[in-house]
Amino acid sequence: MAQAVEEWYKQMPIITRSYLTAAVLTTVGCTLEIISPYDLYLNPKFVLQRYELWRLITNFLYFRKMDLDFLFHMFFLARYCKLLEENSFRGRTADFFYMLLFGATILTVIVFLGGMIPYVSASFANVLFLSNSLTFMMVYVWSKQNPFAPMSFLGLFTFTAAYLPWVLLTFSVLVGANPWIDLLGMFAGHAYYFLEDVYPRMTGRRLLRTPSFIRSLFADDPIVVARPANMQFAAPPDDPHED
Repeated sequence: MAQAVEEWYKQMPIITRSYLTAAVLTTVGCTLEIISPYDLYLNPKFVLQRYELWRLITNFLYFRKMDLDFLFHMFFLARYCKLLEENSFRGRTADFFYMLLFGATILTVIVFLGGMIPYVSASFANVLFLSNSLTFMMVYVWSKQNPFAPMSFLGLFTFTAAYLPWVLLTFSVLVGANPWIDLLGMFAGHAYYFLEDVYPRMTGRRLLRTPSFIRSLFADDPIVVARPANMQFAAPPDDPHED
């Protein structure tokens, strides 16, 4: 059993494995009271006035106490983060990292601005950690890229992946969870999907481009397409403009 878990862990792509490891270690550390959640949560005043910039990162790593809800989100993190990195972003680790960075930035800006707007700040008062929202963003992006994939919810009913975010949002409301957590993730996911997939098809222009300094952090191997040994390729015709 332990060997199977170890093999499963080692086969995870780098971003998924790193994020999952950091999330588990952070949550376990808080459970064992090695570190305090009060030093991790997103507090705009502490970030802007005390320059506690680490909160911009740590609030994405803590998934509350270790209970059934924690296992539920770890499953979604491991599954959909892995699916995106291995399929949609195969050979594009830098682009995948940039997607997560884009989503984290959008979520952070929304919470910062929401806390400054009267009559809206109360809605974001309890949004202290954005880890669940970032996970939900990945679920949303995957569902948009695989809309016809068959899904089943607890074996009760089946549907296609296009409806997965709405099914999960409904479930969260039914169990009494804060719907803003999932709604923020859906907004960030839709913003990325629109700018990455929809807008370029509409205009022929790309607004989201992974910065070169981020690409320099990852040495992505080119995807090599295997060719059968007995397959022959015709030589290209001579260029009539050549002398």
